[in-house]
Amino acid sequence: MSSSASLEVEADAAPAARSRREILTVLGGLMIAMLLAMLDNMIVGTAMPTIVGDLGGLSHIAWVVSAYTLATTAATPIWGKLGDMYGRKGMFMASIAIFLAGSALCGMAQDMTQLIAFRAVQGIGAGGLMVGAMAIIGDLIPPRERGRYQGYMAAVMPLAMIGGPLLGGFITDNLDWRWAFYVNLPLGAVALLVVGLTMKLPKHRLEARIDYLGAALLTAASVSVVLVTTWGGSQYAWGSPTILGLIALALVTVAGFVFAERRAAEPIIPLSLFRDRNFSLMMVIGFMAGFGMFGAVSYLPLFQQTVQGASATNSGLLLLPLMAGSLATSLIGGSLITRTGKYKLYPILGGVALTAGSVLLGTMGLETSTLTSAVYMAIFGIGLGFLMQTTMLIAQNSAPQRQMGVASSTATYFRTIGGSIGVSMLGAVFASRVQDTLVDRLGPVAGERLASGGGQLTPKMLAALPEPVRDAYLTAVTHGVQGLFWLGAVFMAVVVVVAIFVREVPLRSFDTPAPQPEAVPEKV
Repeated sequence: MSSSASLEVEADAAPAARSRREILTVLGGLMIAMLLAMLDNMIVGTAMPTIVGDLGGLSHIAWVVSAYTLATTAATPIWGKLGDMYGRKGMFMASIAIFLAGSALCGMAQDMTQLIAFRAVQGIGAGGLMVGAMAIIGDLIPPRERGRYQGYMAAVMPLAMIGGPLLGGFITDNLDWRWAFYVNLPLGAVALLVVGLTMKLPKHRLEARIDYLGAALLTAASVSVVLVTTWGGSQYAWGSPTILGLIALALVTVAGFVFAERRAAEPIIPLSLFRDRNFSLMMVIGFMAGFGMFGAVSYLPLFQQTVQGASATNSGLLLLPLMAGSLATSLIGGSLITRTGKYKLYPILGGVALTAGSVLLGTMGLETSTLTSAVYMAIFGIGLGFLMQTTMLIAQNSAPQRQMGVASSTATYFRTIGGSIGVSMLGAVFASRVQDTLVDRLGPVAGERLASGGGQLTPKMLAALPEPVRDAYLTAVTHGVQGLFWLGAVFMAVVVVVAIFVREVPLRSFDTPAPQPEAVPEKV
């Protein structure tokens, strides 16, 4: 649309340089919003048994998490595009407001159906929190300087991983479960106040129609993929009509989305971004990093609690070595990137460390000490620290300033989808190896019966089992965890290969021209 050309140039103009004090003030509000997005599921997960006991609806418990995840995944790319089109500050504040409204409604829910619906509202808002924060950081801090602030952003994840279960446990034990949702309100209010009063961003508005068709197709594809990975092998067999139908729907909608985006005036995800080799490679690496991270976080606590006898009360603390390794390398890597302007080495190092960590975690056995497993987790975390922020940095450096929101949302989207698929694939490997081991040790009848009900075994129940059965179960869990990390190591090795092809393009300062996509003939 020719009428938007001059506005696009203005939107891509370099933002004004900010003082360190200004950046840190705004960064505080952004970090609170990021913390809200990461903290919520962990608090709610801890409080879920109490919620079900009050509201009932045990058969629908999975949808409390799924509704939030589906809404977040589907909304993420849309929030990024809306921020590019109508201004990031306004869209970011709108996402916080929707998240807080959903939180308040969840706290007032009177039955499980209402809670599921309100969790979807909350998830829509959450989709804009991480993306908005990352895109705004892209407007405030040029890629060349962003490394020095990388540690602040990286610190949010371990804080959420450790604080979420602790806070959820405190609320469950001492307050009404509804405070698991109400606790978001004061934090969100502070974030809104800080962002509203301190953030000054360049105003830009593109005179183009919203890509409704692309948004609808991407939403359908996202929901299909998440449902396949959530239901496949658990609620429905992989060969069932439901799962096969969802796979077919995902393939059709992805093909339709690509076709629609090639013709849209302002596509939800501009395919021109993928012409940049670094951007495309970061999407692959981000997918793999999400695959590995979510798989590890999902199954490591199970091994520690079941096999090593760790307490589930402070479950977030079990992953502290992983998070400490991630935070340390994120700080070191960010500082070195700012000092040298070089970044290609870090995705390679991240892939190597993730591969090594996965291999080492795959060697854990019944006799592995907590100290040994902590060292293995730290190595895995070192890999994540080199990758998580660096992939976002390179992706943003590869996009024009006016597309900072959609570049950030696309990177987040690929990481989220990778995590969803990773949990499903690794979970399938885990379940298969557990069942095979139990059948081999206990026979077909007893083995399959224990495998089907093993997920409901608490440490206290496990201790009450006869010793041969208990030993068989511990061995089965160990074999399951070994298998999923061996498979994960294969995918992490792909990161190393992909990272080798990254080009060392100089990181932009705000006075450096942004890369421009190749011209696309205007469609009449």
